[in-house]
Amino acid sequence: MRVVIAEDSIILRDGLIRLLTAKGHHVVAETADATSLLPAVAEHTPDVAVVDVRMPPTHTDDGLRAAIDVRRHHPDVGILVFSQYVEVHYARRLFADDARGIGYLLKDRITEVAEFLTALERVAAGGSALDPEVVSRMLTAGRNEQGLARLTSRESEVLALMAEGLSNTAIAARMVVSSGAVEKFVTNIFTKLDLPPSDTSNRRVVAVLRYLESGPTPAEP
Repeated sequence: MRVVIAEDSIILRDGLIRLLTAKGHHVVAETADATSLLPAVAEHTPDVAVVDVRMPPTHTDDGLRAAIDVRRHHPDVGILVFSQYVEVHYARRLFADDARGIGYLLKDRITEVAEFLTALERVAAGGSALDPEVVSRMLTAGRNEQGLARLTSRESEVLALMAEGLSNTAIAARMVVSSGAVEKFVTNIFTKLDLPPSDTSNRRVVAVLRYLESGPTPAEP
């Protein structure tokens, strides 16, 4: 199995190289930044690429965006995202068309080397490997976005102002409507987001968190 590794931690990268080499696999290239992944794959045509999420240059979601580029230009190359972070929006884009040959594992949930190796080999062979936590986060995000999609434009505006920390009175002043109208918008928001009254959580806070977590869907580059 020919492998490219994109991992900015030198210790982890070296450990993966030693592990894979000891198991008879061939690490054909390694990179410490996301921008070098696509050229490495193009040059070495691996069976699979192991990719971290948060890598240089910005240390945000560069690795996952680079994985999407690899998938677009080299669809036959398996992609195993191996990270401690779940980046839902780009993960859903990565899996959008076809989950074959794609995996997403969380570093701190791998308890046995054999588990990682089996997942890597499965992905390289065209199968998939998903940590249950990743699946759960993606499904939750999908449900939240469906709820947000049911909001009217005015309700969405109210929720955005709630996210800015404005009270109902301040929202009414900003939108030039009555406080009663804002209260009705807020009630509708709670209903459409399936947030019944609760003694254990603040519905306003939960609604704002869902709004912030959903974020705008990134545009295609």
